Order: sequence, then C-alpha cells, then structure tokens
Amino acid sequence: MIALVQRCLHAWVEVESNMTGEIGPGIAVFVGYETSDAPSLDAKLASKLLALRIFADDAGKMNRNVVEAGGNILLIPNFTLAADTTGGNRPSFTGALAPDLARPRFEALASLFRPALDNVQTGRFGADMKVEVLNDGPVSLVLRFA
Repeated sequence: MIALVQRCLHAWVEVESNMTGEIGPGIAVFVGYETSDAPSLDAKLASKLLALRIFADDAGKMNRNVVEAGGNILLIPNFTLAADTTGGNRPSFTGALAPDLARPRFEALASLFRPALDNVQTGRFGADMKVEVLNDGPVSLVLRFA
C-alpha cells in the first residue's frame, strides 16, 4: 500500500463537474493498493495518518497530528501510485490491486477515520477526478506499507 500525504490548507475533488469532497485545513491522502496488500494494512494506514505529527504546535514545530490540529481528511483513490516505471517509458500497472478488490477496501477506509475526525471526504473510486490541493509547507510524505 502506498499513500501520498499532503498537509493542506484546503483540498477538493470533482467528478463530472460535481464536487464530491472538499476540506479545509488538514491532509489530502492519495491511496494506492498493491496486489500484495493485506486488508489489515487499512487499519495500519488509518492509525498512522491519525497519529502523524505534521502540524505545527505553538512553538512552530511539527508536533501535532491532524486530530490535535482540528484538521480534516480527503481520501483520493489513486491506482497510479502502484505503477512500475523501471522498464521503459510507459508505466505498468500490473502491481496495482484489481479494482473489484480495491474498491470495497477504499470505500471502507473512510469509516476508520470518522470516530476521530469531523470531516472525512473521499473521491470516487474508478472515476476521472479533478483534484486540487493547496499544499501547506509544502509538506508531502510517501508512506509505504507491506
């Protein structure tokens, strides 16, 4: 599992000219499932994202997590994170988890955050999405779980 995490001032996702998710300050997370990913990784990712200290405390140090900062989360499904680019110029997506297996996992992922956060939004799995993220910092992290 790969997650690209961006601390943001705001972020939104649009599908077919309709806003499907929008948040204020918080984190935008692009999630890519790989064929070797066990379902238990979803809870591990959620736990890590809720605890990740990437927000400033009163001294300006990255010492607060998204909950402590009163932030939100926008989850975006993104199979292209699982791309293999080692064999030429055209990415291979054979390492990405099949859509019929990845879709229910992604759709359930948001529920893992809802007890801790007031505003949890998602993109739409399998859709052509337009995503805007106003990165804060910039702070961008790549998380890999296996």
